[in-house]
Amino acid sequence: MTVKTTRFDAAEYLDTPEVQAAFVADAFESGDEAYIKKALATVARARGMTAVAQEADLARATLYKSLSETGDPKLSTLMNILTALGMEISVRTKAPKAA
Repeated sequence: MTVKTTRFDAAEYLDTPEVQAAFVADAFESGDEAYIKKALATVARARGMTAVAQEADLARATLYKSLSETGDPKLSTLMNILTALGMEISVRTKAPKAA
């Protein structure tokens, strides 16, 4: 018997702005650059890459490239993407590591 599988796409489950923001917040809290880019790219796909690119005033290809594994978006690009997604960054002091 052959088992059929389907490709999992997290973007299909990020269906509210609150869930999307929680996902991106978790990525930023991790401090993992790859996770941050992946989370932003997944939320952008959930919202529609073309719509997010237009709202961020970026070419669609630039959005894809910035959020790719090898991408390194400028701060201005990152801020435009977050604004287009209706999100913002807040900063707080980091808790000291346990000894």
